[in-house]
Amino acid sequence: MKVMIGGLLGVWDTIRSVFLWCVGMVWLLLGTSGLLLLGRFMSHERFDWATRAYCRWQIRLTGARWSSHIDPAILDDQQYFFMQNHVNLLDHASTYNATPQFKQGVNLAAHFRIPMYGWWMKDRGTIPVWRGRGKAGIADLQARMADEVSRGNSLIVFPEGTRTLDGRVGKFRKGVFLMARDLGVAVVPVTVTGMYEIMKKGSWKFRFGGPVTVWCDAPVEMAGLTDDQVLETMESIRLAMAARVDEYMEARHG
Repeated sequence: MKVMIGGLLGVWDTIRSVFLWCVGMVWLLLGTSGLLLLGRFMSHERFDWATRAYCRWQIRLTGARWSSHIDPAILDDQQYFFMQNHVNLLDHASTYNATPQFKQGVNLAAHFRIPMYGWWMKDRGTIPVWRGRGKAGIADLQARMADEVSRGNSLIVFPEGTRTLDGRVGKFRKGVFLMARDLGVAVVPVTVTGMYEIMKKGSWKFRFGGPVTVWCDAPVEMAGLTDDQVLETMESIRLAMAARVDEYMEARHG
């Protein structure tokens, strides 16, 4: 009997996952095609409201109950490096609406080949990360980040560089923190909980969401720090974000 029940639950889980994929893909195609069309007539900064609507519904369609906690020190008219823990393919959508800044993303250049979604990212100006280009790739990344900052935009960056396998926060890469220092832009630690249960790296299954919470903590000034101070600051940020995720995981999974 237990085996039969377990098998039925597995089938139901698969059916729900297929349903979520279908709904999500339909919305992705409709949403990104609409955003691409708007991009033919005006800059993406001018219709950021549409990007926010797309991201909002991409999360809602998973069944998630989204909420955010924003530190009052985060100013609406300031630009920041939003340093976010990297969980799944919906990370940008889970965070975008937390604050009013126009946020430019950073993504692997290979992802720009994905139909519609990749085309939209490229059209929007998402900063590509080129693998295997060494110093030339780093220089290109720095130049593009500097250009976005000069335009008054903020950046969403995933300092782990790769999605988590166990839901926890991994090691950070120092490069983006050094760039924030060199550009004189403060860092906002962004911790997202609840998305790991919806989609996990290494699994094709989507699961109906529960509570998804975005925590944007007080900005950390980077300008004027030495390299050693940047590394110390980076680690203190990582530990604080990891502690929040660990607390959530223990409460949720034991």
